[in-house]
Amino acid sequence: MNSPFPSSTAAGGTQKNGTGARRWTRRLPWLGGALLVALIAAGLWPKPLPVEVAVVTRGDLAVTVNEEGMTRVKNRYVITSPVAGQLRRIEWKAGANVEAGKTELAVLESAGADLLDERSQVQAEARVRAAEAARDQASAQRNRAAVSAKLQRDDFARQQQLFKLGTLSRQEFETAEMRAATGEQEERAAAFAVQVAEFELAQGRALLLRGQPAGAASRAEPLVVKAPVSGRILRVLQESERFVPAGFPLLEIGDPTDLEARIEVLSRDGVAIQAGARVLLEQWGGPRPLAARVRWVEPSAFTKISALGVEEQRVYVVVDFTDPLEARPTLGDNFRVEARIVTWEGRDVLKAPAGALFQHGGNWQVFVIEGGKVRLRSIKVGHSNGLETEVIEGLSANERVVIYPGDKVADGSRVEAISVEAK
Repeated sequence: MNSPFPSSTAAGGTQKNGTGARRWTRRLPWLGGALLVALIAAGLWPKPLPVEVAVVTRGDLAVTVNEEGMTRVKNRYVITSPVAGQLRRIEWKAGANVEAGKTELAVLESAGADLLDERSQVQAEARVRAAEAARDQASAQRNRAAVSAKLQRDDFARQQQLFKLGTLSRQEFETAEMRAATGEQEERAAAFAVQVAEFELAQGRALLLRGQPAGAASRAEPLVVKAPVSGRILRVLQESERFVPAGFPLLEIGDPTDLEARIEVLSRDGVAIQAGARVLLEQWGGPRPLAARVRWVEPSAFTKISALGVEEQRVYVVVDFTDPLEARPTLGDNFRVEARIVTWEGRDVLKAPAGALFQHGGNWQVFVIEGGKVRLRSIKVGHSNGLETEVIEGLSANERVVIYPGDKVADGSRVEAISVEAK
């Protein structure tokens, strides 16, 4: 049976499809506009700021004063002409080894210049008596230094055993080690002083004998100046033959292995440096830094013009080497070193990179990364060495902080870490 409405049904379907097509055609501009707006919004949406970050850690922290210095021989002796006379050419060169009382350093032809009149005779006798007293005093100081050094060595041995057992702190152990090293150096210096005093006494007696009328035969012989101490020649002050007056400097002798270093620091930094402070000497030419201890800070400062033309008050800090001679066999007198003098050090300290900290409103602040965003946080800081800073309050270990935040970084900014530095 044929449908009663064949033509009207087909027409209605065609009309409905045409209406839907027209509706989608009318919506296309709106859809295109919405897509364009979405693309523009996506393009203008702020991207995460790339920042460098570091991790807050726990560890050792040391505050140091970094300055340059020079090494120098502790105990040196300048050989002078005992009388006026014609000096023969000195053949010795710097670096030659000499032995006390045996090595002939210089020869003087006095030609009667050491003949003493009555007044000079009295002075020479007084000089001999003063040399004897100085020799006795130096001997007493050597004995006292030897006893003190033995006491310090025994005490250090006991402290060393306690430190191995864990009943002694590292600071107390290092203090005992410093006292033992200082005692050894004082004993060595006292022995050197005795050698010098004995040489002065021998020279005084020899001149007294040559200056007497009965010593005419001895005056005919040249006056030989021998080494007062064992060591090496540091400098030859007068090499050529010439006439020299009494007291004219000829050579300088010392032991180049018995070194100390003199560091030049600003006076405001010298106030914070204490005797016994640990020192690292770098850039001296060896493969690793040398360990040393501060002996003293000189009490008087001096004015020096810096490279920028600024007047500075500086003071010398004298340090003793604690590393054995085998660690510095080629280090000599007046060699340049770079020193790092420890003024404070702590262990298991919470620390953050100094570049992550900045001041705002009188408070120290830092940007901490939390869930892809940075949060501004106020903290309380302690000691700092310029690279790392002690954090007392406001941060915890393993938190990440932004290093050198720029002007675009603000509280709540979205960030992306481009590098992580583990300090």
